[in-house]
Amino acid sequence: MFASLVLASALSSSPSVQIPFERYRLDNGLEIILAEDHRAPLVAVDLWVHVGSGDEAPGRSGFAHLFEHMMFQGAEHIGEDVHFDVLRKLGATSVNGTTNSDRTNFYEVVPQNQLETALWLESDRLGFLLPVLNEKSLQNQRDVVRNERRQRYDNVAWGKERFAVNAALYPEGHPYRYLTIGKHEDIEGASVDDVRAFWSSRYVPSNATLALVGDFASPKAKALVEKWFGSLRTEPAPKKTSLPTPHLKASSRVDVADPFAKLVRVRFVWHGPRNLDDDDLDLGLFTSALSAPGWGRLQRALVVERPLCESVFAFESSAGLSGSVQIGATLKPGTDLGLVEKILDEELTRAKESEGVNQVEINRAQRRTEAAFVFELDEILGKAERLQSFNHDVGDPGYSAQYLERLRARTPATVRAAAHKWLDQPRVVVVSRPAPPMPPTPGATGPAPAAPPKTSATPAPATTGGAP
Repeated sequence: MFASLVLASALSSSPSVQIPFERYRLDNGLEIILAEDHRAPLVAVDLWVHVGSGDEAPGRSGFAHLFEHMMFQGAEHIGEDVHFDVLRKLGATSVNGTTNSDRTNFYEVVPQNQLETALWLESDRLGFLLPVLNEKSLQNQRDVVRNERRQRYDNVAWGKERFAVNAALYPEGHPYRYLTIGKHEDIEGASVDDVRAFWSSRYVPSNATLALVGDFASPKAKALVEKWFGSLRTEPAPKKTSLPTPHLKASSRVDVADPFAKLVRVRFVWHGPRNLDDDDLDLGLFTSALSAPGWGRLQRALVVERPLCESVFAFESSAGLSGSVQIGATLKPGTDLGLVEKILDEELTRAKESEGVNQVEINRAQRRTEAAFVFELDEILGKAERLQSFNHDVGDPGYSAQYLERLRARTPATVRAAAHKWLDQPRVVVVSRPAPPMPPTPGATGPAPAAPPKTSATPAPATTGGAP
């Protein structure tokens, strides 16, 4: 009951959600975002470098993520491989870094009296990484990243279909084709000179934003930021990658033999809009109405009313260059795949039509989205990430109120129009099937790969709103 009251209160007040902040730049171009939050004696230190896998050149897949790992290897003044240990001893939490197609972030939450130590650590690796860069440290992280790929992609159920989806959506040479994790051969082929060049061109202060959120006084924080970052090099920011949204000329079907999967999974995939386009908001609500637990249309059709599937999913994922819309299901043993695909298409068609997704469903989907948004802001790191993401995507860290206004302005008509616009286009159907493990290749050092996906072209779906 208490949680319900809190949620209702948060959502009723969310039209005026604002995060007080201050934004400015140092002389070297480093962008700073400060937001005081004195609820607890903690500070979130969140550094974004505006480079991701979407900025990689052909033959350099996985490089942005590899470099994220290199940033934890050490720097000139802090020494080699001590970053985590220093932060652990001073009581830091949430210490990590992540990479996606658009950016790389590095963050930690520290006691407020340890803010200067965290700033020292971040400034050293942003400004003085090269003196400790060597073949040994690079090989260590090559091995770590390749092992991460094996553990999270190559040797897990349905991991291979993720590569198959992107390979079908994006042509050779497009930076989204190979996922952020990259290809084994590209990661292994990265040289020390490659890493030096990447750091020199991409990890410049003018291509980074530092956000501080928490228990500090802004004048003192500014002085500390200037002390530790103000003398870093001044270089022009690199040119951002800009590519048109790709389009499929025809639908295709991809079969993946997966030795780690125990069940059949089918996935329909379309190209989608860029991050924070109007269609991005509409399709987020549309897919929520399809997949929401309990009341979602696919949930009812394939799990509740006709228990043919273990689970269903529908989501829209957007990024800086383009996005995707995906719906699908994991079948129960013995379920007819053709029947499940037929029901998926029927439910999709109903949802897009004039009597389809309605105001009640849109309201529910909006509430789910708003609730997640509001609760994210309760944590100082979540607040820092939100300031950073809006700053990165639309150039305004204080975009929260406008975002919620735009989200609330979506209607059943706009949602269905966006669904027609994108989901009446050609699509990729990916089917993952259980397969026996392949025998190891003589002399191989790891598991042999499964058979490559087989792709066959199918006619493009009709654009009249009927089932493809």
